[in-house]
Amino acid sequence: MNLLLIEDDIELADSLAAGFRDHGHSVVHAADGASGLRLAREPEHQVIVLDRMLPGLDGLSLVRQLRAAGVRTPVIFLTTMSGIDDRVNGLEAGAEDYLVKPFAFVELLARIRVLGRRPADQAVTVLRAGDVELDLLQRTLIRAGRAIELLPQEFRLLEYLMRNANRLVTRAMLLENVWDIHFDPQTSVVESHISRLRAKLNADSAVDPIQTIRGAGYKFLAPS
Repeated sequence: MNLLLIEDDIELADSLAAGFRDHGHSVVHAADGASGLRLAREPEHQVIVLDRMLPGLDGLSLVRQLRAAGVRTPVIFLTTMSGIDDRVNGLEAGAEDYLVKPFAFVELLARIRVLGRRPADQAVTVLRAGDVELDLLQRTLIRAGRAIELLPQEFRLLEYLMRNANRLVTRAMLLENVWDIHFDPQTSVVESHISRLRAKLNADSAVDPIQTIRGAGYKFLAPS
């Protein structure tokens, strides 16, 4: 993807840009809000990685101006401002995601991949992966011709995993996107729901499409 990184910490920006390029992404860097806003208005960027505290123009104002101008490029805030109000303000300004420093680079990459997926994915009403079929309108799950009943939260969990098939999703991403929890409650809610979902999904199958990536998160494996 083509990424725009707006970060005034040059050492951090250089490290992030090198990491992004190592994973095949193109990166344009801006070190202040004004130049970042100018670059963000250009159409070639697929995801914007944005610091909150910037010289000249702060990140919140930058996103508000982008959205007011009709620019819909997905934005993820990357910031030390970790309060609940800070997160809410960032999302209400128009950002799609919010990640607090310090962070795991692998999680940042995963979030960027999710933000950069094609908009057409959101219009799909039936998700299919191998012998698994999830109907988003009828709210039904069928695997190999067998209907499987899911609780609402299990359905949301499977939908998120399948929308991001073959991509790493972290525990934090699941908490935010499935449970709308923007902090770590230090409970096993994700793990317990994954376990129950696996039990239902794999009752008559020897193949488990939900892969645990130890120390990182989960992948829903779909045949290419």
